[in-house]
Amino acid sequence: MPDDNIASRSRQIHFSSIVFDTHADTPQRCLFDQFDLGQRGAEGGVDIPKMREGGVNAIFFALWVPVHITGPRATRRALDLLEATLNQIERYPHDLALATSSQDVRAAQARGKIAVLLGVEGGHAIDNHLDILRDFYARGVRYMTLTHNAATDWADSSNQSPRHQGLTDFGREVIREMNRLGMLIDISHVSDQTFHDVLAVSRAPVIASHSCCRAICNAPRNLSDDMIKALAAHGGVIHITFHSAFLSQEYLDATHSMGSEWLLKLEAIEKQFGENEARKLAEGQRLSDDLTHAGKLPRVAWEKIIEHVAHAAALVGADHVGLGSDFDGAFMPAGMDDASNFPRITESLFERGCPEVAIRNILGENTLRVLAQADRIAGEIQREKV
Repeated sequence: MPDDNIASRSRQIHFSSIVFDTHADTPQRCLFDQFDLGQRGAEGGVDIPKMREGGVNAIFFALWVPVHITGPRATRRALDLLEATLNQIERYPHDLALATSSQDVRAAQARGKIAVLLGVEGGHAIDNHLDILRDFYARGVRYMTLTHNAATDWADSSNQSPRHQGLTDFGREVIREMNRLGMLIDISHVSDQTFHDVLAVSRAPVIASHSCCRAICNAPRNLSDDMIKALAAHGGVIHITFHSAFLSQEYLDATHSMGSEWLLKLEAIEKQFGENEARKLAEGQRLSDDLTHAGKLPRVAWEKIIEHVAHAAALVGADHVGLGSDFDGAFMPAGMDDASNFPRITESLFERGCPEVAIRNILGENTLRVLAQADRIAGEIQREKV
């Protein structure tokens, strides 16, 4: 097929699909920088114009709480991020719609709106209280990433030595309650043992909202082939993320080789911007770009995303693969600077001979399926308890 036909056909597929990004940290910008989603930002990955240009019509905004914020302060931070996001939806009712189900997402698409969903990133935000988990659900939260870069009091993280050897008894209660509510369980960031414990407890499919393939880049945050197979066997979906250090082994190794120079630069950013997580993330992206231009970090091309998508799909089929960018929360590869670049993914998959139905599934239908399954299983559990 001629190149112009490939481009034309792939655009038709892309812009008629539900394109679902399952992880963006943009609420930090709305809270700390009072960023206006209606304006095209000079920096950053997500705003309404960029999503429109990229055909993104469903997105999970992450309510991320850094691990040093604990107790009631962690809950408060997540709620502040939630309110900042809801304020944007209220400001732009013709463009944005809060969605809490797969039906809501489809209804938003039919009305020409972008469906905004909410996910809590970091289980410490519930401060060890199931009532807080229930309150988040009542406010519209539809997934929770169980840990971030440190263990909670009830689940181990991939970025720390084990404290609990996986889930504690309370951690299992959290999983069962999430199933009862219909809230998706997100295993990005958890330890391998926590991952397996979750699959042993959860009746509903489980997602990785923003993870890559460990076989290609051996970061502990990524999933091994056996984990991807187990996730798929349970009906779940791995959403490939765009962070350079999870896409590229060369980039990851280079950050390690830089050692103290890399860490000191990150610490300087941390010290300069304090509590303003939005600025720290933006400056981190700028640091990564500067070091790449200086030749100290290798250039990571956006095509690495396709490599991970293809690897996961070859392992378990396209029905268990999705996309979770981590825009505004990680360091993006060249050519995938923001949401406007999403059509490149569809064109590349189409050019590789990926069937149209598989492309549509990867873009969003797989995510809609697990959302619907979580709701269905929640209904079954609730009826059993009557």
